[in-house]
Amino acid sequence: MKSIYLVLDMQNDLIHPEGASGKTPLQDQVQSRDIINRTAKAIETARAKGIPVAYVRVAFSDDHREANPDSQVFGPIARNGILKMNEWGGQVHEALAPKEDEWDIVKHRVSPFYATKLEVLLRRAGIERIYCSGVSTQAVVQATVRDAHDRDFDVVLLEDCCACPSAQEHDNSVGSIGRFCTVANSESAFE
Repeated sequence: MKSIYLVLDMQNDLIHPEGASGKTPLQDQVQSRDIINRTAKAIETARAKGIPVAYVRVAFSDDHREANPDSQVFGPIARNGILKMNEWGGQVHEALAPKEDEWDIVKHRVSPFYATKLEVLLRRAGIERIYCSGVSTQAVVQATVRDAHDRDFDVVLLEDCCACPSAQEHDNSVGSIGRFCTVANSESAFE
């Protein structure tokens, strides 16, 4: 089965200690769950097994024109001037950096399928299985799993490469999407 590994929203403003979320509960979970190192190893494993890696970023123009100012999620992002597409905060963490030929899917909403080129690229590449992980489990990860499932992709969630602002929220999120995907550990998922 032709597969791809989608690395979801692993951007400096969200996971780097010096990013906008650097002093938040999300950063605590990223650190305690060792998300950056685990994701780096998962990327290495996927590449070694010939599974393409693609990156999804939530990012905006410098003036945040794509962000709904009334949204509970995107309003604060716009007001705080974070996740700018071409600035450090909107870039993928350097430990997880994409290679030049790997996809960079920029989204302006929670789901990577909404108003992006992702589905077209997946279909053109003949992808049937999507491995995915990222932050936050309750947002982009849930949206990816559900939307990929509804588009008839086989989905494998690398649970140990995901994080939320709290362990309980992460566990609840994984529990709610577990029926739409296979929940796996990154060390054995690609076997």
